[in-house]
Amino acid sequence: MLYISESMEKRILVAYATRNGSTAEIAQAIGRELEKTGTAITVADIMTIRSLEGYTAVVIGGPLYMGRMDGLVIKFVKKYTGELSHMPVAIFAVGLAPKDPKPEAIGNAMMALETAIIPLSPVSTALFAGKLDPAKIGFLMRKFMEMAKIPYGDFRDWETIAAWAKELGDKLR
Repeated sequence: MLYISESMEKRILVAYATRNGSTAEIAQAIGRELEKTGTAITVADIMTIRSLEGYTAVVIGGPLYMGRMDGLVIKFVKKYTGELSHMPVAIFAVGLAPKDPKPEAIGNAMMALETAIIPLSPVSTALFAGKLDPAKIGFLMRKFMEMAKIPYGDFRDWETIAAWAKELGDKLR
């Protein structure tokens, strides 16, 4: 989905990777909040991006699976490291670590997020709880989730996501 406002002075790209749509929906919500600042916003799947030309800042998002950031995010960062190192970058990850009963889960998720974007120094990072729909995952993954006692459901906190996106407006200038 693409959101563009009329102001061409600043252009922010919200680039995301997604497997089952949850991260895409979060990226779109972030784009809508950033659009309220009057800045030109493009929200796009990482797979469709061919250039960062014309963008003044980038927000990158992707899902965390099995303690690792989605490989498409890592490839995107590697491909565009030169351009990204000269502009403000924010990154978010979506996963179930915030719902994991193990106390180290959030720390491990943040480490995976930060490792995925090396050598970049983001102006902001965030970890959001995601959505796990058993109908959208395979049998083996479902069994693993059950054994690990990871809950199913939609755990996205839209108010927290909107608040983070509002804070980004100033940080991405």
